[in-house]
Amino acid sequence: MAESEDIFLRAKHRTFSGLTEDAEREWTGPFYFIQAADPQLGLMKAWRDGDCDGGGDEWAEEVELTKQAVQAVNQLRPRPRFMVLCGDLVHAMPDTPFREGQERDLKAALTGTDPSIPLVFVSGNHDLGNTPTPRTLEQYCTAWGNDYFSFWVGGVLCLVLNSQLFYDASACPQLKEAQETWLEEQLSRASSSTEPKPKHVLVFQHIPLYLKKPDEEDDYFNLQREVRQDLLERFKKAGVKAVFSGHYHRNAGGRHDGLDMVVSSAIGCQLGEDTHGLRVVVVTADDIVHRYLSLEQLSARGVDDDLRKLLQV
Repeated sequence: MAESEDIFLRAKHRTFSGLTEDAEREWTGPFYFIQAADPQLGLMKAWRDGDCDGGGDEWAEEVELTKQAVQAVNQLRPRPRFMVLCGDLVHAMPDTPFREGQERDLKAALTGTDPSIPLVFVSGNHDLGNTPTPRTLEQYCTAWGNDYFSFWVGGVLCLVLNSQLFYDASACPQLKEAQETWLEEQLSRASSSTEPKPKHVLVFQHIPLYLKKPDEEDDYFNLQREVRQDLLERFKKAGVKAVFSGHYHRNAGGRHDGLDMVVSSAIGCQLGEDTHGLRVVVVTADDIVHRYLSLEQLSARGVDDDLRKLLQV
């Protein structure tokens, strides 16, 4: 096993070993984490070439941007509790050329992450295929870990979801049903009077529920309206405070009935006017406060002073 692969596997083990202890169910005060999305190695050249379906034969730019993101996060003080990557880790679809090389090089870039900062991976449509199958899900889980799971950190319950199963599970209906059953159990426990009460409940998924407003038209970049409304109702009932996503390669989102829909732009290819960046998310006793910063801004100034003050107990 190559050294970089060994480091990655140990880092992945830390992702779950440090965040699921009983002690993490207790609120101990404000903290922050980093949300990233869409490193999507290979898309930048494919987008320029106008061949997003068959392109992606070069990805050095995305590797350098990922390394820059890792360096910026490593120098933050205090350390973030974790960094979550909200999907489309690579551009090449399952079982296509360049997939193996893109995954290998992304893992190598991420091994530079400080060992004290757990990495949390979220599956995207390019990671699983637009119509995932049992085989592509197995491939993803082998490479990156479970496609849906929960963890506690600092008294906050975090749910990582496979949004592609909401979008098109026609080739794996049983796997969709398994996630639905699990999700319902998690949401029921979150609002139960007999279970430990989380200070907040956060959701991480690749595809946004919506981009600007809950009743917007169906689009490639959001979930279908029927699915969206169902999830919104269930999330609100369970007390979910915010949903974090990527996929859009632009910053967007909104707030509806106390639930924040946060759509973050990409580490990699930008499809709008935003810059390559990361989102700093501060969790206080009463609120979730977040800000998207370019990689240059985060490297130069770290966490902004007004956000840092929120961390003071």
